[in-house]
Amino acid sequence: MDKLTYAGNLRNLESIADKIKFVKGDICDRELVLSLVKDIDTIVHFAAESHNDRVVMDPEACVRTNVLGTFTLLDAARLNGMKRFHHVSTDEVFGHLPLGEGSFNENTPYAPRSPYPASKAASDHLVRAYHITYGLPITISNCSNNYGPYHFPEKIIPLFICNLKEGKKVPVYGDGLYVRDWIHVEDHCSGIEAILEKGRIGETYCLGGKDSEISNLVLTKKLLALMGRDESFIEHVKDRPGHDRRYSIDYSKAKKEFGWEPKIGIDEGLKMTVDWYAANQAWVDEIRSGAYQDYYKKQYGN
Repeated sequence: MDKLTYAGNLRNLESIADKIKFVKGDICDRELVLSLVKDIDTIVHFAAESHNDRVVMDPEACVRTNVLGTFTLLDAARLNGMKRFHHVSTDEVFGHLPLGEGSFNENTPYAPRSPYPASKAASDHLVRAYHITYGLPITISNCSNNYGPYHFPEKIIPLFICNLKEGKKVPVYGDGLYVRDWIHVEDHCSGIEAILEKGRIGETYCLGGKDSEISNLVLTKKLLALMGRDESFIEHVKDRPGHDRRYSIDYSKAKKEFGWEPKIGIDEGLKMTVDWYAANQAWVDEIRSGAYQDYYKKQYGN
């Protein structure tokens, strides 16, 4: 189920279209959600307004989807005796860390610093409350920054790849020393699968990348090298409000309890990602032109 907002692209599901049932809809639509959950036993809740730049400009949409939408799914699960509810959250709920000091884990206090992580923190609390109050069988995962194929080109890695391919400069916020822990999307999904199969009900698990904690400036230089560009393509721009300095994930709980750990390091993952965008220029062109938004209409007629 997906609302197919500006970032939703039904073409991403072409390779598995014969294995799934797709429903276009809003997770805040209570009647629709209630009608759908009668036929399923597990919800994996990815849906979120997650792009910080957009959220700073329009926090209301973020709060509606991330808080009210999560509540709607939880209540439908409660009313229909759902066997499992997995909630996908973010490490941003923990706030930020000093450069070079410590990592987030499942016991880190919540300290969100901007509307997006604040809304995700609220949704995390709702999920835990439904477990405690109603006995809903839940798990939560807090992941670090994702990257990989099909990443919408407004995010830093695909944006920089697309810009560099076209000979354009790449915008680096502030001093470029903001550090992120990058997890390849395949590692993230394998972590969620492991939690669904082996995780303990009511527990939270942090999922991070494989030796992938680097600054935005180092990330940019790695992409420059992969794309055959020099550092003259770096353009430092005005910093974003509420920009967190550093994220770092300790995933040892997941590793200890059920043997999960990420397999794709940052250098391997970035090369895979650059290669994917190079091989899928038509996909990028459809995003840039807006043609991807017509694909649903062609498939379903409305």
